[in-house]
This record gives sequence, structure tokens and C-alpha cells, in this order.
Amino acid sequence: MSASEQLSAERPRLEEEQSAFVGAVADRLASFVAGHRDMMASISADTAPLVDSIATLVTGGKRMRALLCYWGWRGAGGAPGDNVVVTAGAALELFQAAALIHDDIIDRSDTRRGAPSVHKRFSHLHSAEGWALDSERFGHAAAILTGDLCLSFSEESFSEIGPKAAAGTPARTIFNLMRAEVMAGQYLDILEEVAGPVRDRKAAVRRAETIIRYKSAKYSTEHPLALGGALANAPADLLEGYSAFALPLGEAFQLRDDVLGVFGDPATTGKPAGDDLREGKRTVLVGLTLSQAKLSKAQHLDRSLGRDDLTDEEVEELRRIIVECGALAATEEKISSLSDRAFAALKGLPIDELSMAALGQIARAAVRRSA
Repeated sequence: MSASEQLSAERPRLEEEQSAFVGAVADRLASFVAGHRDMMASISADTAPLVDSIATLVTGGKRMRALLCYWGWRGAGGAPGDNVVVTAGAALELFQAAALIHDDIIDRSDTRRGAPSVHKRFSHLHSAEGWALDSERFGHAAAILTGDLCLSFSEESFSEIGPKAAAGTPARTIFNLMRAEVMAGQYLDILEEVAGPVRDRKAAVRRAETIIRYKSAKYSTEHPLALGGALANAPADLLEGYSAFALPLGEAFQLRDDVLGVFGDPATTGKPAGDDLREGKRTVLVGLTLSQAKLSKAQHLDRSLGRDDLTDEEVEELRRIIVECGALAATEEKISSLSDRAFAALKGLPIDELSMAALGQIARAAVRRSA
């Protein structure tokens, strides 16, 4: 049976089980946040915007990390809808929300999913209330605290799993490593923005690939899948197989995100056109451009990166440089190659057909998305 035929045959059961899990995670998050809203309100009613900001971010979304955790659990023999994996899924969603809050501050990104980012929400609150001092500084400070609170919530949620998440367990080791790697990757990202212009351009792609691996790929795909497997007592060889599938998938996912950050439709991505260029992101796409474009064009891109006053016309000019030097085509080739590696590894996993069909569906959505 081909992969498409397998997916078609399994789709009704897959959709039913997946929908039930997503609903259970949503319910768990709603209950968790509501309880902590009451706790924070006992301190002061003024704390409501912190918890409300978290609630907004964990409501909806693709739930990709939680779903990978679920199918990692199921592929390792875990029972459908078990409370352990639902709790793990909620913890991953809270960690993702915290990462988004801090990422938007670092990237100076004013929007998230088509709405104001958390630091902008607090800046707007400051202005609307007519408070004293600087609204932007207040917004950044309040959002940092909100992100820290969300990180704390994520740890608390994960600990609620119980013995399977205790210190020294495989699941706890994965969860701790995931969080540390994201921070390292995020630092390397901001370091590249400031140090990249004076570093060797020939190594720009390699540095960018390290950044996407640790800032995004591992925590977006590899660790969530392995976490689910570890919670279901997966053997070492299955966890290795999960990594062989999920790591190239995560890298392809981030490369697709980088393409969308320059060429995506704002109506679909929820962010302004060319936002990554204004933020100064030194992605693989940019690294390829710096190494492949004519010197004058590469220098123009180098000077333009990080200018938040870039006009739409200037963004379009930079897009032309990226396309004409072949960097966009080369990035698409990398996405295709990584995707092929991921799907080849998926076929070799010793898991049931339903879990394989589900992972295949998630993988296709990750690399073919437009938002």
C-alpha cells in the first residue's frame, strides 16, 4: 500500500484520535491557566494581563509540538488519550508560548498571528491608561516577565506528569536539554546579527544551519517526538529512529519559515512582508545570498539587513537579489533534500500504521505550509 493509500485508509481513525487529543490538551491548558489566573488575582487584580496574554497564545495554533509528542507516545505503544501525554502536550505548548513571547521582543516583532505581540499589547495598555514614563520600556519589561511566568508554568505542568518526569528519567533529560538548547540557539542567533557582518561570509551558511538546528529544529520536532517516546518507555533504537526522522524535518520546517519570512504573503503569515529582512535575520537564505551574489549586491544586502525603516520597494529589491543569485532556489533544494531524508527515515520506523500515517501527515504540513 502506498503512503497516500495508507493515509486515506487510516484518515477517519487518525482524525478522530488526533482531534480528541488536541481537545484534551486545549481543556488542560484552559483549566491550568484559569487556576493560575485565580492564584495571581489573589495577589492583585492588576496581574490579569500577564495571565490573559498567556491564555491568548496557548489558545488555538497548530499544536505541532504537542501532536509530535502524542504520536511519539503512540508509536512507542502508549495508550490513546492517556493523561500523561496530554499533560506533556500542555507543557510543550506553554514552553512554545514562552519562547514566542521572548522571541518577539528580541526580534522587535510587533505582530504575532496577525495580532499585536505581547510586548506591544502591554505598550498599548500603557498608552490607553495614560500611565507615566515610557510605554515601550514598560511593554518590554512586562512581556519579559510574562514569558518568564509562562516558562514557570511549563515546568509546573511537566512536573504534574509525576514519576515518569522525575529527575534522572529519560523524559526529564529530554525536556531539560530542549530548554537549554533553545536558549543557546537564540543567543547564537542574536550574536550572528551583530557579529555576522564582520565574520567570514563563506561560513555564514554553516553558522546559520547551527542556529536553526538548536534554536528551532530540535525543540520543534526532534525533542517533542522523543519526549513522547520516552514517556512510553521507548527503547533506544526507536528514539534514534525518531531523531533520524524528526531532526531533518525540523530543519526543513525552519528553512520554510525563513523563506516565508522574506517571501510570505502578509495576509497568510500574519507578519509584514519581508519582516525577517527588517529584523536583520541572518538565515541560511541570507547566508546563501551573501556567498552567491555579486559582491556589490551582497554588500547592499549586508548593509540593509536590520533596517526597520526598509520600504516595500527596498524589500522587493532585496528579494530580487536573493532570487537572481540562486539563493532561493538553493534553499528550496535544501528543504527538498531534508524532507526526503525525513520521509526515508519515517518509512524505516518500527511503529504501527496509524502512527506512521499521522507523522507523515504532520511532516507534509510542516514543509509545505504557507504560514
